[in-house]
Amino acid sequence: MLIKKNKKHAALIALLALGTAAAFPRVASAETVLRIGMTAADIPRTLGQPDQGFEGNRFTGLTMYDGLTGWDLSSADKASVVIPGLATEWKVDDADKTKWIFKLRSGVTFHDGSPFNADAVVWNVEKVLKQDAPQFDASQVGVTASRMPTLASAKKIDDMTVELTTKEPDSFLPINLTNLFMASPTKWQAFYDKAEGADAKAKSQAAWTAFARDASGTGPWKMASFTPRERLELVKNANYWDKARVPKVDKMVLLPMPEANARTAALLSGQVDWVEAPAPDALPELKQRGFKLYANEQPHVWPWQFSRVEGSPWNDIRVRKAANLCVDREGLKDGLLAGLMVPATGTFEPGHPWRGKPSFEIKYDKAAAQKLMQEAGFGPNKKLTVKTQTSASGSGQMQPLPMNEYLQQALAECYFDVQLDVIEWNTLFTNWRRGAKDPSANGANATNVTYAAMDPFFALVRFLQSGMAPPVSNNWGFINNPKFDDLVKKARQTFDPAARDAALAELHAASVDDAAFLYVAHDVGPRAMSPKVTGVVQPKSWFIDFSPVSVKQ
Repeated sequence: MLIKKNKKHAALIALLALGTAAAFPRVASAETVLRIGMTAADIPRTLGQPDQGFEGNRFTGLTMYDGLTGWDLSSADKASVVIPGLATEWKVDDADKTKWIFKLRSGVTFHDGSPFNADAVVWNVEKVLKQDAPQFDASQVGVTASRMPTLASAKKIDDMTVELTTKEPDSFLPINLTNLFMASPTKWQAFYDKAEGADAKAKSQAAWTAFARDASGTGPWKMASFTPRERLELVKNANYWDKARVPKVDKMVLLPMPEANARTAALLSGQVDWVEAPAPDALPELKQRGFKLYANEQPHVWPWQFSRVEGSPWNDIRVRKAANLCVDREGLKDGLLAGLMVPATGTFEPGHPWRGKPSFEIKYDKAAAQKLMQEAGFGPNKKLTVKTQTSASGSGQMQPLPMNEYLQQALAECYFDVQLDVIEWNTLFTNWRRGAKDPSANGANATNVTYAAMDPFFALVRFLQSGMAPPVSNNWGFINNPKFDDLVKKARQTFDPAARDAALAELHAASVDDAAFLYVAHDVGPRAMSPKVTGVVQPKSWFIDFSPVSVKQ
């Protein structure tokens, strides 16, 4: 429609390939090695609670660490659901719905050989919740506490049992705990004992810095070497507690490659075996040369999140609805993204148990959008200026710059003057937690951060509940809608699954009817890889299990 599919010349790919060939020398060894080009500009943090959004969890969280609960990533056909991790079972207290008992898995050891037990769980909860704990690390709080905002404390019952307490009844807790990764207290303590610093806080920071360079979790992969901004090398944990998930390859090398053409060139030249989000216009060449392409609809939304603070242009529901009606999502899919997206008509599509029955139909209807904008006081001679913060790359961001340029041109036909504030992905993600009122928003009244929709909290609550406004969680725009708050409370305090689903469906329908976001696309997690890579299962998830992957010599 507005931007035609970009045609890259073979010479550009060849030139990029020459550059990447020098940057990533081949590993001359009998060991099997899987080399992956990530979309991130840097290695996500390795100390136990990754940054860089869910790309961080994918590469430096779920690889080296485990949570009490985890995700079933074994199927490409079924929805990914929460399964036991380092906890084998859990139950909310019948008399007090703020208390949960978790039974822990026996026989698990950290990479340094120390035992995993209830003391380790309490220690890891307190590293992000208890400010006077020696191991408390403020740098890990933002990417952790905001994902499990009701967790208040942990208490040891016995070596293999812990009690977790929430601030209010919260049926979402077992899902939220997939984001709390267990780092080795013993390994950290050894670094702390040797650390230099003027006080305990300085020693703690030094210990975490040292831990990040020589990490210890319980996961299927162990850290081998780490060069910030360049590479992270992981080796298989042959003693992993889940024998079915001991990695099939000896080593996995993670390489930050934020530019799509550079990633694609590295794959074509044989310098990496696997790339996340290949350049869409290179797909025909990749297919013709025998590379494998994987894609699957993810529980994921690519949106604009609107500011609702006083004076925001998005406070007028006619403007919000007009933006949603002014985007030709099918044109975006078939043109710029070469089919690698699913058009979004909300956070959930028809057939999902949390979809509900919205009365506002999100579709491409430019005439209706123009009419709404004219009713709001705008037209060809009076444009509405809006500003969106976005990134040039990053976890789940798909192709953020060209996609936002597409929206910029599309919305111009409905009397919007769209300004883009392009910043680095990790900075954008940090700003997301600070909110629209913070100076870091740089005057933007919308932000373009993709979000996971795997669970109720991630998909809906953290954006729609007024109490989730910064610094608590990700209600960046300070939405304050009493109806949303009532429905969140109803869902969170409903422990019967069917009744909870009904409440969530009602909440989702209400958010679509309010045009809470500009809903654009669902990602399909495109990946391209060498034909020598086998055993890949692309689940319906933001995450993927690298353990079953093999690489032919």
